[in-house]
Amino acid sequence: MPGTLLLDSEGLSKLYLKDRTVLALVQAAAEEGIRVATTAMTTLEADYDRIHPARIRWVLSRIDVHDVTKSVTGQAATLLRDHHLSGHKYAIDAVLAAIARSAPRPVTVLTSDPEDISLLCGPAVEVIKA
Repeated sequence: MPGTLLLDSEGLSKLYLKDRTVLALVQAAAEEGIRVATTAMTTLEADYDRIHPARIRWVLSRIDVHDVTKSVTGQAATLLRDHHLSGHKYAIDAVLAAIARSAPRPVTVLTSDPEDISLLCGPAVEVIKA
């Protein structure tokens, strides 16, 4: 049963940097037919300082990058309100959570912030530390 592996900015940055653990996780997911994805906002948040632009383009060409639409931002805003969170600290996490909550199941999120992502995603989404 395919599903979705979503990467937050830390997971995406580690993929750019060829981190062995993340590369193995992404490769295993791809071999199992699991969609590897992130959000357009996450691509902006990821670490660009040490990565050649060609590497970024190559990685992004091999994963799904979800657009941040009006509908997605509306869902993210509802999640923030429901959990009494606000501000830029939570905005990108809320967008990632909104995508995770509607992605094909089972869904796993690779994140550097498992507490906030778990809160926003709810129990239906598995969260693992990047």
